[in-house]
Amino acid sequence: MPTIRIDQTDVVVDPGTTVLEAARSVGIEIPTLCYLKGYDPSASCQVCLVRDVATGRMVPSCATTATDGLQIESESDEVHAARRTALELLLSEHVGDCLAPCHFACPAHMDIPLMLRQIGDQEWSAAIETIKNDIAFPAILGRICTKPCEKGCRRNAADDPVAVCQLKQVVADKDLATGDGYQPEPRIASGKRVAIIGAGLTGLSAAYYLTRLGHRCQVLEKASQPGGRLHALGADALPPAVLASEIQRVRQVGFELTCDRTVQSADEFTTLLDDFDAVLVAWGEGQMQAAQRLGLKTNRKGIQVDRATYATDIDQVFAAGNAVRGNALFVRSTADGKEAAVCIDQYLTLGKTTGISRSFSSRMGKVAPQELGQFVQDAGHAPLATEQLVVDESTGGVDSVTAAKQSGRCLACGCVAHGNCRLEHWASKYNADPGRFGSRQATYEVVGRGGDVLFEPGKCIKCELCIQIASKSKSDLGLSFVGRGFDVRVGVPFDRSWEDAVRSVAQECVDACPTGAIYFRWRDVDVVDLGESKTKSQ
Repeated sequence: MPTIRIDQTDVVVDPGTTVLEAARSVGIEIPTLCYLKGYDPSASCQVCLVRDVATGRMVPSCATTATDGLQIESESDEVHAARRTALELLLSEHVGDCLAPCHFACPAHMDIPLMLRQIGDQEWSAAIETIKNDIAFPAILGRICTKPCEKGCRRNAADDPVAVCQLKQVVADKDLATGDGYQPEPRIASGKRVAIIGAGLTGLSAAYYLTRLGHRCQVLEKASQPGGRLHALGADALPPAVLASEIQRVRQVGFELTCDRTVQSADEFTTLLDDFDAVLVAWGEGQMQAAQRLGLKTNRKGIQVDRATYATDIDQVFAAGNAVRGNALFVRSTADGKEAAVCIDQYLTLGKTTGISRSFSSRMGKVAPQELGQFVQDAGHAPLATEQLVVDESTGGVDSVTAAKQSGRCLACGCVAHGNCRLEHWASKYNADPGRFGSRQATYEVVGRGGDVLFEPGKCIKCELCIQIASKSKSDLGLSFVGRGFDVRVGVPFDRSWEDAVRSVAQECVDACPTGAIYFRWRDVDVVDLGESKTKSQ
């Protein structure tokens, strides 16, 4: 039986075994997109490349037979660079967004499409949980936010954006009106203590998330009440009852708050460092001299920090919000509190701060007018027409049906396979740059409207898996490549529908597709999860 060496591991295999199969038999992970066990390898994606040591050539592991004495490099920098280039070439032709534009426009990076789907299904408990995973004060921000997420909404190109902020307010108001409302279960107590200077949006948000993460927090506020600059907005912009109720709801998670408490001197600051495991400075802007008295480095806006970790130059001291940025957006201050909490948690649990991880996303960019209509499905989306939402404080907001109708205007710009797409997974792991080889040239298109099986040609990498799967069904029409050269694409013979082509093997095609190019029209679909099926909402 042949014996090959992969990196430093000798592998004995049966005759006819491929290098990919040999690697997997000993736990060596090689990325694949166009490979599926039981089907002929097409070797088209080139993501599974390895290096033949004897020849120096890069070869596809899925289509290379393991012969006796073969020596393979799988984890060298050269091999990783080749795989990254293969991924970047695929991404250069990829027409689709992993994450919707509103996700990037929102400084808190809240999962807006998920919230909108939950409102549409009138799942209010699930919606408030989704919101509070990233935003501690949705009732307040729903009223005062400058709505950067709505500025990024793709629907702007046709009429009006989805009323994200008002819908967030509706969900939060419903939660505030239900007694204790949503309360997350904190992690097991860590035994670590954090002092937070300042009880504005940043400080209170940080305390909320740090407490959820299992740490004891003490918030120190120089004023007689928490809320910071929110109190200067006036009752017309922010009703005092809403401000008080939401602060009280956030405090229910269990952190301590001491008002009329200042930290004036370096000695007081040193005492905090001795008594607590970490300190977050989250006071407002204009505290430059105070920061300098405490020994913190400053720049023209405020305290100087590592923007990736919120760490100052003093060990165990962090700073965020207007203490760092000057006069920031309210939603930015709130997001800073959450992100600073994550970084402080890293410091307390790992002994170092690794920073905020950002989700990989292929981004389609601006869409042409003729492409916009492709987002409007025959079921589930409102037609392209102005549909504004007005929340009236005097009448208690909007009813559930109206809110659901507004949420239905979402164009569902993100990908149905986000989080379960092999192209996304490996691009993230290999740090691929989607823009390395230029921006997209193809047009966004959805084939199969009116049926249950949809296909996006711009996401297809011509792996041939769906064609092979469909060919085994004698009762279905099947699929084939049509066109030539750069124009080749997967198509259905005789201009029939995708349902006719893959009717009995549709689930297999959806599961096998490595890029989410094939999916079901229904909201709940099965998508491939790196080799395992799971249910995910569209």
